[in-house]
Amino acid sequence: MTKRYKITIAYDGTNFAGFQSQPHQRTVQSVLERAVNKMSKKDEFIPIFGSGRTDSGVHALGQVVHFDFPHEMSADSMLKALNSMLPLDCVVVDCEIVPDDFHARFTTHGKRYMYRVSQSYFVDPFKRNYTGHYKYPVNLEKIKAALPDVIGTHDFTSFCASGSNVKSHVRTIYDATVRRDEVQNELIFEFAGSGFLYNQVRIMVATLLEIGRGKRPVHDFLRLYEVKDRNEARETAPASGLYLKEVYYD
Repeated sequence: MTKRYKITIAYDGTNFAGFQSQPHQRTVQSVLERAVNKMSKKDEFIPIFGSGRTDSGVHALGQVVHFDFPHEMSADSMLKALNSMLPLDCVVVDCEIVPDDFHARFTTHGKRYMYRVSQSYFVDPFKRNYTGHYKYPVNLEKIKAALPDVIGTHDFTSFCASGSNVKSHVRTIYDATVRRDEVQNELIFEFAGSGFLYNQVRIMVATLLEIGRGKRPVHDFLRLYEVKDRNEARETAPASGLYLKEVYYD
């Protein structure tokens, strides 16, 4: 009897060409589908459905996917079997059997992203794939003063990469924080919201860093919402510092 499995995965995005399958590219989806279909030993292909895409170089601590499997298997056995077949840069951290109406993408009601910024003067060779890099000193209090402007429902057109074809750029941010990790010399941003546009978090982080450096007024987000112009936001923080931390479901 076919059962639907919801699995939560963590992966190092450095050597993946993003989450979504692409011809002749190593992606998270293709690696998972290869493992699941090898386990099923059926002619009928089993597709994997993710909560959303992550770009090349972006990491995940709690990406969620689902698939329907044609054999009886406990959730714990599925977790162990998949991990025995997956490469070392991708691991299943949780697995459960869910109702047939669960959908990793369409039943989610929010996501949380984390962004790590290394503040060393030179690029740390051991962090270059896992943090963004910003060598300039920043005023953390200015960034904290700007964060309330991020929270709420806004038109994020200025914070969406050009070429995106979504119908609406309105999104709701529930939570936005920043803290300094003195030991690692990093700034750690977190954003939780109903959903995010293409490159939205990376553009917001770049804007906040410019506010912290004094290159923008503290409340420049309010102006950027009004102008609806991607060019006004300017920079995009590197993919290497971005982590999909959690996906929320009822």
